[in-house]
Amino acid sequence: MPPSAISRIGLEARALTVLARAGAVGVSSPAKTLDILRTLTGFGPYGAAVHLAAVRHPDNPAVTDPRGTISYQEMDEQINRLANAFLAQGLKPGDGVAILCKNHRAPLIAGFAASRAGLRSLWLNTSFAPRQATEVCEREGVDVLIYDEDFAEIVAGVNPAQGKYAVSVAGPGPDALDELIASGSPVMPKPPEKPGRIVLLTSGTTGTPKGAPRPDPKGFALPAAVLERMPMRASETTVMGPPIFHGTGMLIAMITISLGSRLVLRPKFDAEQMLADIQDTKASTICVVPVMLQRMLELGDEKVGSYDLSSLKCAFTAGAQLPAAVSEAFQDTIGDVIYNLYGSTEVSIASLATPHDVRHAPKSVGRPALGVTIRIYGDKDQILPQGETGRIFVGTTAPFEGYTGGGGKAIIDGLMATGDVGHFDEQGLLYIDGRDDEMIVSGGENVFPREVEELLITLDGVADVAVLGAEDADFGQRLRAFLVLDPGATVTEDQVKDFVKENLARYKVPRDVLFLEELPRNPTGKILKRELANL
Repeated sequence: MPPSAISRIGLEARALTVLARAGAVGVSSPAKTLDILRTLTGFGPYGAAVHLAAVRHPDNPAVTDPRGTISYQEMDEQINRLANAFLAQGLKPGDGVAILCKNHRAPLIAGFAASRAGLRSLWLNTSFAPRQATEVCEREGVDVLIYDEDFAEIVAGVNPAQGKYAVSVAGPGPDALDELIASGSPVMPKPPEKPGRIVLLTSGTTGTPKGAPRPDPKGFALPAAVLERMPMRASETTVMGPPIFHGTGMLIAMITISLGSRLVLRPKFDAEQMLADIQDTKASTICVVPVMLQRMLELGDEKVGSYDLSSLKCAFTAGAQLPAAVSEAFQDTIGDVIYNLYGSTEVSIASLATPHDVRHAPKSVGRPALGVTIRIYGDKDQILPQGETGRIFVGTTAPFEGYTGGGGKAIIDGLMATGDVGHFDEQGLLYIDGRDDEMIVSGGENVFPREVEELLITLDGVADVAVLGAEDADFGQRLRAFLVLDPGATVTEDQVKDFVKENLARYKVPRDVLFLEELPRNPTGKILKRELANL
């Protein structure tokens, strides 16, 4: 439900208090304060973010990546140069800059520069096939393309009017983007009439990814929704796991920058490399998707214990289901540090579970975040009472604007559908029972695959699991379970069925059990169930 003017003022006051406590805002000299206000007003929170950090923390390390470390002052100058270079090319407000890059400094510089010039930044998925990249760029309207040189074949069919620029992730010499940056003026460009927009893509786990444009937030509630519960503080270090083209990575990258903290970026996730980065940089925060927690645990207690992880305060996870067995094992090994976020590209942040929630109610996704309203609706759009499962609708201060190709999400009472079904317990904790399009009816009984997945991941020898529905001539639909086993483990189909039968209702027992070497996942860790459905 959209907040009233009075409640919005109160929300923003509370948000500013949270940001001040974290060190994202603070007392500055009159000249710095004027600079901050002028930049924020002219370029919006996204276009101004790095400059604000550079004003307050010019010498703080901004990004560490395969090229080394760059300070906030250096990064801010490169953003100015690239924004001016875009404008010198003749790009106009609203034109599109597509970014196809792994995790390193270049995509951030390109994205911030686009916003500072009043342009749209379209963040492409690095797992795209050539056809997908071409189709999405044509659909979204792309005038410039920034891409890692490793993706040259992927973007061969993309020919934007103002050219495309390759990036060498590790250097050492200047690449095409470096040369474009060097050609621009280091002076802050004139503020655009409207700040540029960010266009993120939906995960596309069940179809073609859609563009979900998001305007600059009108206030501070979005970062405060995270910082109210997570003890991230200024001038610390965050190690990034998931790609920053996804909402999870983008959110934590932006919060890290707002704090003037260091962001450690690696082009490819490696579990042991993340442990080493935590130790070497004394990182307080890591951003991961659940499968990354699993990969770190798979290294074994001895390997994990060989690293000094005492600086770690926050393991922020989102983007996919967090199995209760994984969260329990990780917190038993590393400590109670997991903050589990529930949200989506469309609604932004919905709820956030603290380490206490994760420990004592591991299947929940916590309570509604600051400034967020969550309601559970039934089939007739009626509000359901506590404990009943229904469709989840969310109201936030920063919902998306509708898909670029047209259409959007269902709206009830100003709240937007997430596409999930769930319920609240007596303590006000939210539980996700499944996707509303994944519920099956087997023999007249409603079944959500997620409940079966949560159980099967606890079976000894099972490393990964996915469950989905399939057509059945006798029962209408049936469950199919796909399992990945631990190395050397032996689990039979009968053992799987008996385990489910002993713990859940008989109609929830999978009729098919298939064993795979690995489950197909997208770069953010979500299982690609459309690929499993074809097996």
